[in-house]
Amino acid sequence: MTDPITIEVTRHKLEGIANEMQSTLLRSSFSPIVKEGLDASAGLFTADGQTLAQACAIPIHLATLIPVMKKIIETFPPDTMHPGDTFLLNDPYTGGTHLPDIAIIQPIIHRGQIIAFSAAMTHHQDMGGMSAGSVPTNATEIYQEGLRLPPLKFRDKGVVNETLVAIIRQNVRIPDTVMGDINAQVAACSIGARRIGELADKFGHNALLAIFEELLGRSETMTRQALAKIPSGTYRYVDFMDNDGIELDKPIRIEVAVTVSDAGIHIDFTGTSPQVRGPMNCVPSGSLAAACFAIRAVTDPAIPTNAGCFRPISLHLPEGSLVNPVEPAPVNARTSTIKRITTSILGALAEAIPDRMPAPAAGQMALVAFGGRHPAGGNFVTGDLIASGSGASATSDGVDVIETDATNCMNLPAEAMEMETPIRLNRLSLRAGSGGAGTHRGGLGTLREYEVLTDNVTFTHRGERHFSAARGVFGGGDGAQAESVILRADGTTETIPSKVVTRLMKGDRVILQTAGGAGYGDPALRSADATAADVADGKVPA
Repeated sequence: MTDPITIEVTRHKLEGIANEMQSTLLRSSFSPIVKEGLDASAGLFTADGQTLAQACAIPIHLATLIPVMKKIIETFPPDTMHPGDTFLLNDPYTGGTHLPDIAIIQPIIHRGQIIAFSAAMTHHQDMGGMSAGSVPTNATEIYQEGLRLPPLKFRDKGVVNETLVAIIRQNVRIPDTVMGDINAQVAACSIGARRIGELADKFGHNALLAIFEELLGRSETMTRQALAKIPSGTYRYVDFMDNDGIELDKPIRIEVAVTVSDAGIHIDFTGTSPQVRGPMNCVPSGSLAAACFAIRAVTDPAIPTNAGCFRPISLHLPEGSLVNPVEPAPVNARTSTIKRITTSILGALAEAIPDRMPAPAAGQMALVAFGGRHPAGGNFVTGDLIASGSGASATSDGVDVIETDATNCMNLPAEAMEMETPIRLNRLSLRAGSGGAGTHRGGLGTLREYEVLTDNVTFTHRGERHFSAARGVFGGGDGAQAESVILRADGTTETIPSKVVTRLMKGDRVILQTAGGAGYGDPALRSADATAADVADGKVPA
């Protein structure tokens, strides 16, 4: 058996390799949504496709890579793989998540044997389809969402598949940017392969594989020990999403029953809405990602994150439901659904461990996408990801404008957006008064105002929490609901009912206000000093 010190040093080395891959990915990409918004992730997997190490990146990506790896291995048996091979996939119905998220997978071969895989997933700014940015909230089937790529070989022994490249370039609005980001993914995977190869040279690949198995086993043991501290039982939670983008007056029900037992943790989605007409549907990889994040949130953060952490999880996903739709249901807006699934799982567990759980976060990551012809020539497509407030806890206020619940992106700086597109960001501020009142106040949402500087811009708005609020706990107040409007250049105002695809003209402005997190405890017990500080900082009205 390898000594514990060597195992721990190797564990940190693996995490360092994953983070080096992530750095390469972000620094080499072309699109602002990656190099500024950080909407990309990297990780390492074992030779049989189990999570080995993850970068500090996006939990949704990192967990949805698990079924991607499974599908790649099924389609291309490892004994047919060669050094320099690279594989690609984005189809949600063959293991992916939504079409803008392309996965790149590379086998790591040492002395003729596959010892691991490196993987990178990037949200690409455009994959074709009916709206710029490939996130149409009015899509009713996946064929409208963009180019679907089943498991394919992107490089064969290092030689790029130029036919595949030509197909991709022909179907996207900004081909140079898309291919630049794909090449950044390949570079990140190559870094991972190189570093793991160096480790194998040092230890020998048999010894290294034994360390991998030991790491996974230890994480499983530690996770089961942590789950054993949660009282056994079945805990339930119900939440509602605004609408599906098509039937705007019809809320979507998410219901979970979380059962904690000696066998692990089982999450049953019976009672969740049937699949919807619009793109809020979430394929099973997304529900798995939500469950993986929730488990890591309620267990010891010191546990190394790998496949061992996820072995205690089982899911029941009713076929034909929101969380297991039947092809060709649209799925591009699944991020909003994954976030609310996550908050529902955590909401259920709050019944079991109320002293450890904060009030609900707003759970909103608003997305806006703009696309059209740039006055200087050529097409432009850009997106922005806008966070909301987190929930307060028993010991502190919520955090203002922060990603929660399985997402981990950044908004675009005004300079990055204005440099790349004919769009001006007129205002950016905290949204005063949006956090739920309480002994500890919920985190604030944000206000952003965009002005379009050219005509005929396609605009997509994917919002949530416009018709329901993050619910306060132990007497705390609810967070404010989200609000978005379009102020037309002719003086008219259009309220956005959570989701819309429309056209903007020169001088039109979009004002977007995200939701606030919920409050914790009786507001009457909030300290006078904290209230005075909030008023002085402009976080609550005087």
